Amino acid sequence: MDSKILVDMFRLGQPLAEKIIRPILVYGFLVIGLRLAGKRELAQLNPFDLVVLLTLSNTVQNAIIGDDNSVTGGVVGAATLLLLNYVVVRLLYGHSHLQEIVTGRSDILIESGKLHHANCRRELISVAELQAAAHRQGLGTLDDVETAILESGGAITFIAKTPTQDSLRHDEVLGRLDQMAKDIAVIKAAGATGR
Repeated sequence: MDSKILVDMFRLGQPLAEKIIRPILVYGFLVIGLRLAGKRELAQLNPFDLVVLLTLSNTVQNAIIGDDNSVTGGVVGAATLLLLNYVVVRLLYGHSHLQEIVTGRSDILIESGKLHHANCRRELISVAELQAAAHRQGLGTLDDVETAILESGGAITFIAKTPTQDSLRHDEVLGRLDQMAKDIAVIKAAGATGR
C-alpha cells in the first residue's frame, strides 16, 4: 500500500485539542437542546419527530469532525463522545437531583383514569398519540388505563385499571362455564340414580 495513502488516512487535519473540543460542545448542545425540546423528541411518537432525530445526527456531523476526514480524526471524535457520555452517565448515576435537572421529571398523563389535558398539551402529546401508545402496550382504549406516565426518557408507562372490562367479561364467561359444568354434573347424577 502506498505510504501517501496511509498518511492521508491517518494524519489529523486539525489539532488534536480541536478534535476533542468539537464533540464536547456538540454533545452539550444536544443534551440541552433535547432537554428543552421535551421528552416527546425521545419518545419518537410520530414520523416528524423521527425525521428530526435522524437528520439531527447528519446536521451536527460536520460540527464534530470539521474539515478533517481522516480515520484518526473520526476515531478521536467518536472516542471523545463515548468517553464523555460514560463520564456524564457515571456522574448522574449517584446524583438523582442532578439527573432530574438534566433529564427532567416524569409527567402524569392519566391519573385515576382521568386524562390530564394540561400535561398532554405541555408535552405536545395528542389523545390519538396516547391512544396509539396504549394500543402498542396491549390496552384496548384509554378507558382501560388507570395511570399513564411519560417517563423522563420519553417512554410512556401504562398501568391498567384493575380489573379491565375484558378481564371482567372473561371472568363472567368462566363463571358461567363453571355453573354449566355443575348443572351438567347434577343432571348426569340425577339420571344415573333414576335408572
